Amino acid sequence: MKTMKTMRLNRVTSALLVLGLVGAALGVATAQQPPTLTPEQLDRLTIRPIPGKEGLYLLPGFDGSLSGGNVAVLVTGEGVLIVDNKFAYSYDNITRQIASVTTQPIRYVLNTHHHFDHAGSNADFMPQAQVIGHENVRVNMLRNAGPSADPVGAPPITFSDKTSVFLGGVPVEAHHLGCGHTNGDSVIYFPDQQTVHTGDLFIWGNRLDGSTLAPFIDYDNGGCAADWIATLDGLLQLDFDTVIPGHGPLLNKAEIRIFRDKFDHLVSRITALIDAGIGRDAIVSELDINDLNWPLAPAAIQAIYDELTSG
Repeated sequence: MKTMKTMRLNRVTSALLVLGLVGAALGVATAQQPPTLTPEQLDRLTIRPIPGKEGLYLLPGFDGSLSGGNVAVLVTGEGVLIVDNKFAYSYDNITRQIASVTTQPIRYVLNTHHHFDHAGSNADFMPQAQVIGHENVRVNMLRNAGPSADPVGAPPITFSDKTSVFLGGVPVEAHHLGCGHTNGDSVIYFPDQQTVHTGDLFIWGNRLDGSTLAPFIDYDNGGCAADWIATLDGLLQLDFDTVIPGHGPLLNKAEIRIFRDKFDHLVSRITALIDAGIGRDAIVSELDINDLNWPLAPAAIQAIYDELTSG
């Protein structure tokens, strides 16, 4: 006879398998075919300097399908460092836009995590730049590629907790502060510019099509709800005033605190319902998160329930 714990784990595995297959199908479709964008959308995705931050530019991204993630661009007298690189087809666009602001070569690429809308063109940058990511970024890429596939794009240089790059006398730090969106999330910190790139540990606002962003926990790749708040607390310990989210506009530290508190409310409310004896099938209808303005799918809520009740 199956135990209740086994039945719960089977249910979440089935749900996540469905989500994973849907996500994989969407990922292949969006990663291989550049979308047709309007002139207004293209203007929103044009590289621009970050005000008051010497040498730092933003190549914007608002979602995981049309525009990819935000790309930070640091220009120094000894070369360029970028954080993330959108899709597999994005190399030409990124290099062309960077060439419009500097003639310096791209020497370093830092990954915030492994997803195709953030690290999709790693392989194209490798002949000219050193690609660096957390050790779980490489693990996740290799595992997801499968034993018979060519693991194109897995970073050849990895770190565990923290690493630093010094380019043109400018320091850049990569911090792994814990799990959240995945188990390989890194925060990229520019101490001289008091700026962080958070990857998808922190996202904000609307996609390019106007729909609302909500946090996504990639359980297939080590993501977790229970520790995400503590990971954000670690991020808030850094000294910064400007935030480049994984997706969304330039923000400041206050918005990360708002996001952190909203996530705390989400987890606390699900925990309270679990403590009150609410079962998995009823958790979606019993949970009230309208005030959070995060359109979470029922399967995503049930996945958090399964994580919090898994022992």
